[in-house]
Amino acid sequence: MPHTDSSVVTLAEGPARAPLTTPTGLQACITLRRRRLLVLGLTLATILGLAAALGIVLGQDGFDGIDLALLACGLATLPWTVLGFWNAAIGFLLLRAGRAGLMAAAPHAAAGEADAPLHLATAVVMTLRNEDPARALARLALVRESLACTGHGEAFRYHVLSDSDDPAAIRAEEAGVAAWRAGLGADEAARIHYRRRSANTGYKAGNLQEFCAGSDADLMLPLDADSLMTGPAILRLVRIMQAHPRLGILQSLAVGAPATSAFARLFQFGMRHGMLPYTLGAAWWGAECGPFWGHNAVVRIAPFAAHCRLPPLRGGGAVLSHDQVEAVLMRRAGYEVRVLPIEEGSFEDNPPTLLDHLTRDARWCRGNMQYLRLPALPGLLPMSRFQLAWAVLMFLNPPALTLALLLLPWRAATQGPAPGAGALFLVWLLLSLAPKLAGYAAVLADGQERAAHGGGLRVLAGMLAEIAASFLLLGASSVRLTAVLVAMLAGRAGLWSAQDRDARGLRWGEAARALSGVTLFGLVVCGALAVISPALLAWSLPLTLGSLLAIPFAVLTAAPGLGRAMVRSGLCATREEIAPPWEIARLRTGGAERGVA
Repeated sequence: MPHTDSSVVTLAEGPARAPLTTPTGLQACITLRRRRLLVLGLTLATILGLAAALGIVLGQDGFDGIDLALLACGLATLPWTVLGFWNAAIGFLLLRAGRAGLMAAAPHAAAGEADAPLHLATAVVMTLRNEDPARALARLALVRESLACTGHGEAFRYHVLSDSDDPAAIRAEEAGVAAWRAGLGADEAARIHYRRRSANTGYKAGNLQEFCAGSDADLMLPLDADSLMTGPAILRLVRIMQAHPRLGILQSLAVGAPATSAFARLFQFGMRHGMLPYTLGAAWWGAECGPFWGHNAVVRIAPFAAHCRLPPLRGGGAVLSHDQVEAVLMRRAGYEVRVLPIEEGSFEDNPPTLLDHLTRDARWCRGNMQYLRLPALPGLLPMSRFQLAWAVLMFLNPPALTLALLLLPWRAATQGPAPGAGALFLVWLLLSLAPKLAGYAAVLADGQERAAHGGGLRVLAGMLAEIAASFLLLGASSVRLTAVLVAMLAGRAGLWSAQDRDARGLRWGEAARALSGVTLFGLVVCGALAVISPALLAWSLPLTLGSLLAIPFAVLTAAPGLGRAMVRSGLCATREEIAPPWEIARLRTGGAERGVA
């Protein structure tokens, strides 16, 4: 029989008066209200100050159409940039406060520190669709082995949920699971299950919902094909869920696994250092209305099955970026959604090349823009509505930056330089870099953290390399995402395909075909600025150089030789590369793949 939970609250049974605490009782609602008002006030004040400064700079000779368009572009970039800054600032202060800072942002974390026995059954679920099954199953096998080493392996079952329609992939999945089972004892093999749907109804979200509808487990741990989690990290999440029955989703802080690709190393070094302060700061005020990223999280099955089924989109079609919608539906049902802002044993792979990264960003953009087509969702909390709006607003930056760069030569030709523009631009750049800078500063200020990352000089070298690469990435991705949004407006939805996850080289021809439009944009803007205002061209390079150099940047950062050189030198190394846990070490040596072959 499917698991049921008598504590599930329906909308009709909603509270007659405002609650004093969050559903778990962990925090007072008045405290969270004050925090949210503080962050709102700081964010609005900063936005208004920067908007006023931009208006003054642009309007020194009066406003024309170009000035108004540039002002609109600047305003569109401010919400994401400014809130990111305040999240990073709060997160940095919490990091410096140590355990007290963690408890202020994530009081539920304390429940994961006790060695409590497990009394809930957890289904570890990996969803596949035309992925490399040997690669994916190797990670799932490592998860099982790591949990077995904790002595609590009997509380977990393992499910491979396939939506594959490629016959070769299907045969490989079936053979891989059979080989995995054959290498285990009868009791352990019985914990491993494989199911393939003949129709990809509802995509990944539909697959998980079908599983939950028939599952007798209490909790679900969804994993992607590139996910890896250690046993102790999973036990911490499960114990927190056990201690707080009104906690519906607990998201771990997934970080990039050690990579050999130069692009992945550069990207995840910055992402790794920026994500911790950003997520910690956001958790401080977001609290029980936290994020769900769709994987590397523990989900309470009963309310998920009862309340998190996705609505069909207006005009037809299914939601692709399902995770944030499921998060707000879980919160609407009276359960908390929390993140555990700790870097502990939760890994994923990042795209190995610029082209793969742009493809993933395009998928996310298309998925998030679907939120504009969601039907009315009554009963959502204000924070939940903000979450959905924020997922859309994050993709306002690319078209705003692209349009502003197109307008820049025109304004320079008609009005000349604007006094104060350079200083305002530098402020914007610093605000944009704030999460990463906060993360780097937190590591450099802590002796143990510096040592774990290979020493201060290595951290500084990685920081400089990553910041330079991040500007090149920003220039290329802004133009590409703008093209994606334009295509969506024209009715071209694009494909939602499986991503490449392994390091590979890029040929010049492949990069040129994929990035010719991006490069053309860079040539037009930089060429015009070079003729009209060379000084302005120099100022614009943090935003324009990436589009101009997109092709060589893609080829160089995909080159196996550069990746090997970075590995040898330790440039952009993460702590797990320097002192790998045994799960990561096994994965890097290929032992995991041999274990399921």
